Amino acid sequence: MFEFFQPVYHYGLALLGALIYRFPSKNLVVIGVTGTKGKTTTTELVNSILESAGYKTALQSTLRFKIGDKEKRNLLKMTVPGHFFMQKFLRDVVEASCTHAVIEMSSEGAKQFRHKFIYPDALIFTNLAPEHIESHGSYENYLRAKLSIAKELENKKEKVIIANIDDKEGEKFLNLNIKNKIPYSLHDAMSIKSDENGSSFQIGKMIIHSKLPGIFNVSNMLGAIAYAKFAGIPDEKIKEGLEKINFVRGRMEKIDCGQGFDVVVDYAHTPDSLRAVYETYKNHKTICVLGNTGGGRDTWKRPEMGKIADEYCDQIILTNEDPYDEDPIKILEDIKKGILNKSCEIIMDRRQAISKAISLAKSDDAVLITGKGTDPFIMGPNGIKQEWDDATVAREELNKILK
Repeated sequence: MFEFFQPVYHYGLALLGALIYRFPSKNLVVIGVTGTKGKTTTTELVNSILESAGYKTALQSTLRFKIGDKEKRNLLKMTVPGHFFMQKFLRDVVEASCTHAVIEMSSEGAKQFRHKFIYPDALIFTNLAPEHIESHGSYENYLRAKLSIAKELENKKEKVIIANIDDKEGEKFLNLNIKNKIPYSLHDAMSIKSDENGSSFQIGKMIIHSKLPGIFNVSNMLGAIAYAKFAGIPDEKIKEGLEKINFVRGRMEKIDCGQGFDVVVDYAHTPDSLRAVYETYKNHKTICVLGNTGGGRDTWKRPEMGKIADEYCDQIILTNEDPYDEDPIKILEDIKKGILNKSCEIIMDRRQAISKAISLAKSDDAVLITGKGTDPFIMGPNGIKQEWDDATVAREELNKILK
């Protein structure tokens, strides 16, 4: 019975939250970012450009909540928090005299109408790959949830949809009845160069030199540039905003303690994103630490992730990630089914797994720690949460070895 009335329940909560906090987004320029991968980084890029242009901004993402110069880490393990939280956050943004809010928007949030009454002025669509399939019931439902976010911009004046047409679903977003439609693509850029140390490219007369590695980050930057140009921000401010970002926490984040090899923490939790991380380091010997989420979430991914590790990694260590109430050994055995050619070691304790990977690394190698990024907890059975941060643990284990 509750399942039948769930949509009405969630819609009612969204409306009530907006009423209580007096529809704060109507007093802001709201830029939404949606997609499977690249949301957090694109959100940070747009925010940085707006700040360089002189705007006082707010930001809400999987990584953090920011209002002006104040911020705090997102410890909620959800991209879009509850209806009341979001409306209160936006009211606080208005009270702080911010003019712009950049917000990650997820399919899970859309499913529960958490995006309702936020009124985005712009939406950037990054890409779509199978994810949350068990939750949505099918890939088609997952796509439908993402499109429902974009449909909030239909039949309204001066709204803009910005969509990555390198992705097969990009045209579906551009086909919606939205006044301004801006496609972007890697083909828009010239002289693209990208490796593990950063990226450079030219778009129009603007030449960008970024410390963000990987072709996927070039795509993220192009999405941010497309919005900035629509908003009338000068090229020099766009360039300044992009180039001042040295890294995004938990997204290809290098942990540097003076060792002679790279240690990288990345959130990669889908096959496509894992491949993108490994592809960036294809010219190095790689020691890969990975696991997968339990609780029945996207179980199809497990052997696929193993297969990709088998293709790229020189040494593979499988470890615990977020088992929830599922047997963590079974999760790793599922991943192992995709590993046919390389030997792999299972070390259940994630700290020990990271420590072992670091101990194996030699000069010019790369230790690639994926799956959690900035996730603040390891989620265990019966709601047990272990405080966690991959970057902190990697730094601690590096310092032990370097003493």
